[in-house]
Amino acid sequence: MRTLLAGLFVLITLPVLAADSKSENALVITFKDGHKQTVPVSDVARIEFRTSGRSTPVDIPGTPSNVGETHFLGRWRVGDGQGNTFVITLDRNGRAAKSIGSTRGTWTVVNGEAQISWDDGWHDAIRKVGNKYEKVAYGPGKSFSDDPSNVADAKSLEPI
Repeated sequence: MRTLLAGLFVLITLPVLAADSKSENALVITFKDGHKQTVPVSDVARIEFRTSGRSTPVDIPGTPSNVGETHFLGRWRVGDGQGNTFVITLDRNGRAAKSIGSTRGTWTVVNGEAQISWDDGWHDAIRKVGNKYEKVAYGPGKSFSDDPSNVADAKSLEPI
């Protein structure tokens, strides 16, 4: 119950505080032993409350990038650049799977996009472009900063 009340407090107050990022507004955490930790609200993009193995994330509106790992978790229908589609699944533990080709890989969020490295040397990124998502693929030997091998639409299959 306390976690729920704390979460509601954050949901109600932080958007107001975050709107004025030039002020001295801060999130102050007081620990059981009495010491405090202060974080400027303008530095906060997400707060997570973890209880009984569940995580309840709270994104802070108005931050430059409030896209974290939980945003990309689950299944994504993506294109292969040739008009076909397949499914990529991103797990909480950093494992990735896909329904074609080399099916295993790992993933992480870098600069607001999901970057996936597949066992066969290919790399994919799922990123938001405007109001939609794209899957950008890089062939073996290429990095995420190179020109992509193909670009296709991506759509989350998980309810948001």
